[in-house]
This record gives sequence, structure tokens and C-alpha cells, in this order.
Amino acid sequence: MAAPIGSAAAQMAAERPGIAADGPSIAISLADRRLYLTASDGTTSSFPVAIGRPGVPIPIGDSTIQRKRRDPTWRPTANQRREKPSLPRAVPPGPNNPLGKFALDLGWTAIAIHGTNDPDSVGRQASGGCFRMLPADIETVFAAAEVGTPVRVVRDTLGGSPPKPTAVPPARTLPVAVKAVPQAAQQSPRPLPVPAPAPEPPPQPVADPRCPMVTAPLRRMICDVPALALLDGRARGAQERFLAGIADPAARAAAAYDLIQEERRFHERIAALCWIRSGTEGDPDVAASAQSCLTTALDRRLDDVAERIAVLRGGARMAARP
Repeated sequence: MAAPIGSAAAQMAAERPGIAADGPSIAISLADRRLYLTASDGTTSSFPVAIGRPGVPIPIGDSTIQRKRRDPTWRPTANQRREKPSLPRAVPPGPNNPLGKFALDLGWTAIAIHGTNDPDSVGRQASGGCFRMLPADIETVFAAAEVGTPVRVVRDTLGGSPPKPTAVPPARTLPVAVKAVPQAAQQSPRPLPVPAPAPEPPPQPVADPRCPMVTAPLRRMICDVPALALLDGRARGAQERFLAGIADPAARAAAAYDLIQEERRFHERIAALCWIRSGTEGDPDVAASAQSCLTTALDRRLDDVAERIAVLRGGARMAARP
């Protein structure tokens, strides 16, 4: 059963002494991939968020906002740098900063609600464990929330519904004489429910035009398995949207060449890692294992492509990965 988001501040205050019930509160649903901000007056707004990608642990339960940072500096964790040695030790504020312009640090280590320089990732399982928001949305939440604001993260859907008032037992009534009132006067108009904003549709994937003629085992598997083709198409779509926004033909050609070389390196690395060879599809067990490995690799590639685009957009060059 979905947990109600209404009256979240009062519910958290009752369960956790020391939290004011009359302030704002935040609830995040992993199932919905949305953040629900309940204001002091009980009104709720919801916003799409990116959550941790598959395999990344995501904190569940209650916390609070520990710190508010405007124009934050991003410092990759030790684990992130081990997984991706090309990451710098720190990224200062600016267009290449993965945290965007605002960050709300939570009580869990290295977990925050923050903006992003990759709006296409919002609404997906794409982060390293934090909760990414669109630039305009995080600015709204940053302005409304304060240090100490309670935050609850749940697995279940919250349904996108506005808050429901806490149930109050009816008061004991005494019999009194009343004058008859016309039925029309007894009925008070009910306010119409305000629908939650519809989530923004995700960017459309772009199919690989080479699929009808490819023969390489890895590319053939991606083209033939719809789930793999979808993941590959999302990365391809992000690249094409980025290239379409470059006005200078020479700069666009240089960026396209960089992305093509990165794709080739990815194919060489993953073909060996996932053991995709000619004839792999002939053994059902081997093919299933290869497809599972390739699914994880393509999902992570979405983040890799976003980082590569951010670097190219800033005019810098990223060291080649092994």
C-alpha cells in the first residue's frame, strides 16, 4: 500500500521528537522517481528526480537537511575515482559541475539533493546515489527548505496525490434544537482536487541507422535485443542533441570525432568484459549472461556520455580511459 505524503511534517514530528511540525518537509519516492515538497500550509508540489543507477545503494528512511550549498564544488568520492580514474579531485562551480548551482546535503554520507548539468538524466536511474533535479526545480526546493528540514525516502509509490489531512476523531455532540435549513444551503462546495504536475516525457532515443547491415557480434546483439537497443538509443540521442547545438561546423566535426572514438573504445572494452564473440548467441546460457553484462554496461554508458559531453561543452579534453 502506498505511503501517504500528506501531513508529512506532522507525521515525522510525531515519530522523531525535536522536529517542528509546522515547517516544510520533503518526501522522495524511488518508485515514482519524484520529490514531494510539502510547505508549511500543507500544500504539496512534486518534481522529477534522478535516483541511483542499478547496483548503487540508495538510502531509505528518515534524515534531515544538514547543509545548504550555493554554487557547490563537486568532489568525487574515493570509490568514484577508483571506478573512474580520469575523474578530477574536484570540479569548481560552473557549467561542468555535476551538482549544478544548488545542493542540499543530507545526513547520509555523500548523499545530497542537488541540481545537474545533465537534465536528460532526471527521471532515470542515473546517479551515484544522490537525488538529481532539474535546475529550475532545485532552485525552488533550495529556497523553500532550511537546515533541519525533515526528509523521508521511501521505496513505494506515493501516487502523486496532494496531502491528506490527519484523521481526527469526531467530537461528542449534544442534542440541540435546530431550525430546518433548505438542503441546498446545507451543502458547502467542495474544492476541486489539484492534479499533480505530469512528469516530463524522457528524451526520445535515436536508433542506430547501421543496424540493418552490422555484423560485429556486440553491435549485432545490441540491435537485436530491444532493451539493449533502447539503452544504446538514449546515449545516441544525447550525443545527437549535443552535436545539433554546436553552430560552428569545425567544432561540431571535432566533437563528433571525439564521441566516435569514445564509442569504439567502449565497444572494445565491453566486448572483452562481457565475453561477446561470434557464436555467443548460439548458447542460450552464454547469450543470457552476455546480455545481462551488456545491460549494466550500457546503463553506465549513459553517465559516461553525459560526462564526455560536459567536458566537450567546456572546451576541455578528457584523458583516454584504459
